[in-house]
Amino acid sequence: MKTAVLSSLVLVTMAGSAPASDLIRKACLKSARPAVTVRLCACIQQVANQRLEPRDQRLAASFFRNPQKAQRIRQSDNARHAVFWQRYRQWGEAAEKACSGRE
Repeated sequence: MKTAVLSSLVLVTMAGSAPASDLIRKACLKSARPAVTVRLCACIQQVANQRLEPRDQRLAASFFRNPQKAQRIRQSDNARHAVFWQRYRQWGEAAEKACSGRE
């Protein structure tokens, strides 16, 4: 169950004015998911800092506020979206492995 919640947290990742290095953590903390903790969100952000460029982090963070946007990007015919989605999935998998024990 925890893995499913973590997966949904990672895959449904709010752009704001914060630096990209903290956007995902803040978006995660603001999400209404029951498994959200400070440690989990910090871990997810740490993996994002290792795996995603700031531009990718801004886009990924926007998914927390607008999950439908993630679906549009995933299904897009735009080549840049396809490349982003590949990086995003790899980040999600890495975050799930690294953060699954963080509650």
